[in-house]
Amino acid sequence: MAHDHHGHSHAPTHYGRAFAIGITLNVGFVLLELTYGLLSHSLALIADAGHNASDVLGLIIAWTAHTLSRRRPTTHYTYGLRRTSILASLTNAVLLLIAVGAILVEAARRFTAPAPVEGGTVIWVAAVGILINAATAALFASGRKGDLNLRGAYQHMLADAAVSLAVVVAGALIAWTHWAWLDPVISVIVALVILAGTWGLLRDSVNLALDAVPEGIDLNAVRQHLLTLPGVTAVHDLHVWGMSTTETALTAHLIMPGGAPDDAFYAAAQHDLHERFGIEHPTLQVERGTATCRFTPDEVV
Repeated sequence: MAHDHHGHSHAPTHYGRAFAIGITLNVGFVLLELTYGLLSHSLALIADAGHNASDVLGLIIAWTAHTLSRRRPTTHYTYGLRRTSILASLTNAVLLLIAVGAILVEAARRFTAPAPVEGGTVIWVAAVGILINAATAALFASGRKGDLNLRGAYQHMLADAAVSLAVVVAGALIAWTHWAWLDPVISVIVALVILAGTWGLLRDSVNLALDAVPEGIDLNAVRQHLLTLPGVTAVHDLHVWGMSTTETALTAHLIMPGGAPDDAFYAAAQHDLHERFGIEHPTLQVERGTATCRFTPDEVV
């Protein structure tokens, strides 16, 4: 006899206002860079305006996924659109890698053909960029640990703040020392720092996209816990995966020779799985063990 128990999903804090503020600030900054770039004939500012426009796109992607992931399930999308948040975090990780590649290519070009570093206007505009990008990153700081999608938005903005800081530092140091090679060196350092942070985001996003056990959950510990439940003698067909960047699901077959328990058993099991492992959506199937289940080997799905 089988019994399926579905837990209630706990929607994450809505960050719609944070996304709206972040996008507004960054669109304003893109227009500022473009305007001053045209007025000062600075290709660096115009190019950076294009780069920051891609950051606005990253925020829009994250916001769209954050909103879609809260949609209610339908007969077609029976889990809703929760997994869009995973796709968004993966997209933002790829965008960050592309940005790192662009920085490294430009740094290599400047090593071989040093270009004069713009002063004055560029440094002041970059300083504004530090404030705007840091402020936008701060909007997502509280949610970055519990939501990979928000972590992607956070790292995107933090990376931009680092790039703007590099522009200011390079400009000031070169004005003082006249060492033009500092510009590409600082750019490479910033790119490597961004790469280090992005690698973890990319790894976790790919793992969630491939239905890997979410970071921080020990599958063997989950199995041992299920074996301690009253009446359970064996566990098989155990799967744990991320439904979204904030919610985790579980399915398992429990061997209970005494037969299916009452609802109190499932309520307690659901509560314990949520409290101990952060699993919000468990589905448990009970079997007496009188017949061999074709899903008994764990490698069979």
